[in-house]
Amino acid sequence: MMASEKLFGLHATALQLRSQRMMLLASNIANAATPNYKARDLDFSKALDLAQQGGSAADAMQGAIAYRVPVQSSLDGNTVEMATEQTAFAENALAYRSSLAFLSGRVNTLTRAIKGE
Repeated sequence: MMASEKLFGLHATALQLRSQRMMLLASNIANAATPNYKARDLDFSKALDLAQQGGSAADAMQGAIAYRVPVQSSLDGNTVEMATEQTAFAENALAYRSSLAFLSGRVNTLTRAIKGE
């Protein structure tokens, strides 16, 4: 177990994975009008499990990315559904902020402990 995992638990890894997922979802949204673009998403639970088994966050992410299956297919072959992407992005952003708040609190606690406050 790495020192950062002892100090921050899974939140540090979760933050990395959520950040990567946010970029993936943003890419989907940016390519909503690109013909034949295939929307992808990160199975966060699977990625976190892979990271816990000793892999890096980057390796875990690669093992947990999958193409999204659209509810309704489009004529140009694009599988981005804006409502789905926007909802996933908003939920992921909220979870990202929660992990960040936890880590910030942990850092503040450690800083106070080091200063002897």
